[in-house]
Amino acid sequence: MGEVMKNKQVLFKDYVTGVPKESDLCIGESTIALKLPEGSNGILVKNLYLSCDPFMQFLMRKTEGHGVFSSYKPGAPITGNGVAKVLESNHPKFKKGDYVWGTTSWEEYAVLEKPDALFKIEHTDVPLSYYTGILGMAGVTAYAGFYEVCHAKEGERVFVSAASGAVGQLVGQFAKLRGCYVVGSAGSKEKVELLKTKFGFDDAFNYKEEHDLAAALKRCFPEGIDVYFENVGGKMLDAVILNMRLRGRIAVCGMISQYNLSEPEGVKNLMLLIDKRITMRGFVNFDYYPQYNKFLDTILPPIREGKITYVEDIAEGIESVPAALVGLFRGRNVGKQVVVLAHE
Repeated sequence: MGEVMKNKQVLFKDYVTGVPKESDLCIGESTIALKLPEGSNGILVKNLYLSCDPFMQFLMRKTEGHGVFSSYKPGAPITGNGVAKVLESNHPKFKKGDYVWGTTSWEEYAVLEKPDALFKIEHTDVPLSYYTGILGMAGVTAYAGFYEVCHAKEGERVFVSAASGAVGQLVGQFAKLRGCYVVGSAGSKEKVELLKTKFGFDDAFNYKEEHDLAAALKRCFPEGIDVYFENVGGKMLDAVILNMRLRGRIAVCGMISQYNLSEPEGVKNLMLLIDKRITMRGFVNFDYYPQYNKFLDTILPPIREGKITYVEDIAEGIESVPAALVGLFRGRNVGKQVVVLAHE
């Protein structure tokens, strides 16, 4: 039967409206036999690191899902990205002792019956926690938007909103490596300072202190913006469109300012997309997972050479998940929000 272990879980209480609260989640405990069920083609894993991501708030609502996901089920463990160690495998892609990243059930131990979408971690000379972010979903998102959607060129002017987050910090550094001029926006003085001193942005501003976003962008980009990596939407997007250059490109990754509004804000300046021949394109990171090895070839060398700085906001223990995850939706994190369940 296998050793039976206590298994703490992050349980979803019930569907939410508006911004999720810590009380919408709770920590439960079950038991699990450390052996795969008879006839299983899955894998048994020990979860090591959990990745708190903005899209998870959509899964707390009673909808038909967001993208390829479906809403969480009340009373059941939530799911999300994570890094895990394989304890037992009946799947040909994985063996005992492998490390994997991808969607997992948020509990200390989990049986994953459909592990085909998981990635086997081949490079362990970098921290395993990086696969929750810079070498995982956030990294692929930044890479896809900057390189594949916007095709940014040396010398171009790049603006990144929500720039201190897991994705934004990488986009800015990709742009600097390409020889671009880069400005970011963030929501606190601490985050603005981080952008300029740690991530190497040429300039940054606190959007909460700017009464006129269009004027702030004009100050930072007197000659206009070539590439905008969109994480915010609403008034920020409107202001950016006013400041875009001819044939500028906008990669739409997210619109976090709109997620919890009962009525989304309108964007007034869309006519300028025509006048300025601007390309605005939404994208989903999953579409670029087939290019994962190409992504690794691009990003691993500068990480190993110390040319990319990566900041993680670490919370310890499964009990810290509700506060860490909900804090993400309120902008409390600095860098990539990670919860450590076990280091091995």
